[in-house]
Amino acid sequence: MERKYIISMLLGILIFWVRPIQAQQLPQFSQYIFNGLHINPGYAGYKNEGYIQTTYRSQWVNFPGAPRTMTLTADLSANEGKMGFGLSYVRDKIGLTESNLGMLTYAYRINTGDRGRLSLGISGGISEYAFDPSDIITVNPDDPTLPASRVAATAPNMNMGLFYHTDRFYAGFSAYNLIGRKALMREDIAVAFHDFHYYLTFGWMVDLTDQVQLKPSVLVKHAKGSPTSYDLNAMFLFKEKIWFGGSYRSNVRVFDDRLQQNLSKRNALALVMEYFISPGLRLGYAYDYNLNALNSSRNESHEISLGVYLSGKREIVYNPRWF
Repeated sequence: MERKYIISMLLGILIFWVRPIQAQQLPQFSQYIFNGLHINPGYAGYKNEGYIQTTYRSQWVNFPGAPRTMTLTADLSANEGKMGFGLSYVRDKIGLTESNLGMLTYAYRINTGDRGRLSLGISGGISEYAFDPSDIITVNPDDPTLPASRVAATAPNMNMGLFYHTDRFYAGFSAYNLIGRKALMREDIAVAFHDFHYYLTFGWMVDLTDQVQLKPSVLVKHAKGSPTSYDLNAMFLFKEKIWFGGSYRSNVRVFDDRLQQNLSKRNALALVMEYFISPGLRLGYAYDYNLNALNSSRNESHEISLGVYLSGKREIVYNPRWF
């Protein structure tokens, strides 16, 4: 048991110092494919009905102090689909560090032709970053370099995004952590940095047969001090009821940053599926297999989600559920 606490302590301290430098505050998901609100506030109201989803992700299972992430999102449309409203809560715990994020979202949507729609979304809220040393086993209990109890810092936060879609294609661009960085620059503690994150995504639907459709998609992510990562996704839809497919996640050095020089370009493969239990209820699961140094440790990642449509009138909203 003591060994477990020591490993957890070391991982927590490592993340406490390294993760802020690499600006990876925002958690990673494999099922954003089914809920664009995780990566773009312009997505709010896209489904043209109320939708609530909760997601739980356990990353690097059995690795002490590994990331655990829980989210709850809800969005709806109003004014004949011209406006979207949403809210989200994200709790991300890694080792001895923890972050909590609560946001409210508004999106305004305009028609761009018979089938196209462009949405501009903005979200605002509060971010909290905390460090809790209660599980640390120290040689010197009075070590002055460690806080005596949980320390936390809060900052205002704002995200913005554009989201465009037709009945067969979608594309979006968003920027996160637009404000709040100065609020975390306190002299007594340094819990986290708060840097910009950028997301670019696009995808489309292809009919393979009357019962099978293919949705290829791409997501590109970038944060200061980190390599630019990308996801290549291919999802198959069977009989408008079952989604099944996968993702390949990797990264590339776009900017000349010393922090990126020794990082592996390989990251993970993900197996993703989703099933409509009923017209208004969907269950999703993702399994990530590491292709980096952790693959020999058998520390894979699991992610499960549950989504509820508030109207349950599936026949009216086929296409919006594609994206």
